[in-house]
Amino acid sequence: MNPDDIRYHKEHTWIRVSGKKGTIGITDYAQEALGDIVYIDLPEVDTTVESNSEIAEIESTKSTSAVISPIAGVIVKVNDDLAEAPEVINEDPYGKGWIAIIDLENPSDAEDLMDSSEYEKYVEEEAK
Repeated sequence: MNPDDIRYHKEHTWIRVSGKKGTIGITDYAQEALGDIVYIDLPEVDTTVESNSEIAEIESTKSTSAVISPIAGVIVKVNDDLAEAPEVINEDPYGKGWIAIIDLENPSDAEDLMDSSEYEKYVEEEAK
């Protein structure tokens, strides 16, 4: 089940907006598809990101995958714990497995993303 307090991007990333900041991670569906995550190339703090652009790269035992920012802004913090323990993304993708926090260029852009029920339908369609 996907949390209701976050918004979802078609590239299987999520954002939890709080005021002008947003926490970004990958969805449970994405971590499941990737398999055991063994490495993450974290973004640099103070990097300006556009929506739909790559902010990080995750390596798993199956493949390498880009992490796409669901919204534009400036990265203000990264989850340094993932450098030593990237498997936390597999264990807790919506909690301790967050990847970055950004200062949002326009917080209302999150309203254009999918809510949890829309995302669940999207995943079902994609699986067909």
